[in-house]
Amino acid sequence: MSDWYMLTVVGEDRPGIVARVTKALFEGGCNLGEASMMRLGGSFTIMLMVELEGTGERLLRLVEPVAGSLGLHVHVDAIAGRLHRHLEPDVSVTVYGADRAGIVARVTGALAEAGLHILELRSDVAGSKENPIYIMHIEGHAARGIDALRTALSQLGLEDIEVHLEPVTTMLG
Repeated sequence: MSDWYMLTVVGEDRPGIVARVTKALFEGGCNLGEASMMRLGGSFTIMLMVELEGTGERLLRLVEPVAGSLGLHVHVDAIAGRLHRHLEPDVSVTVYGADRAGIVARVTGALAEAGLHILELRSDVAGSKENPIYIMHIEGHAARGIDALRTALSQLGLEDIEVHLEPVTTMLG
């Protein structure tokens, strides 16, 4: 019987992490599901759904040799597979402005109150150390529509912050 696990790998960014981790999983008889792999600062992180026959400990044993050789930290959680059960994003929100504490909490809090289910959030700090600019991009599903989101964001009173909301049309077929 196969079980699903969420494999999380974090470490210093360098070439070959994805190739070596996925090769170990392939050679161990694993099936890969959805994945998110990205660089954050000077680190690289992988979140990967892995299906295999056996326990989470077996999954750890498969990846620990690679993780150890690359100085990576590994975490495994048992999960339900739940593939092919997704809300499609119908709104895109982009936030630009002077970097300061609370931007993410205030914006996401207002959006959640207005019915947004965040499906993906990416952010970056650009500009310079003296003049940092925070950039956040959110894709989500607006349960109460885009106008509810616009109203919620207009009431935040964020100075020096630009927020753009756009509908997303998913083309199928």
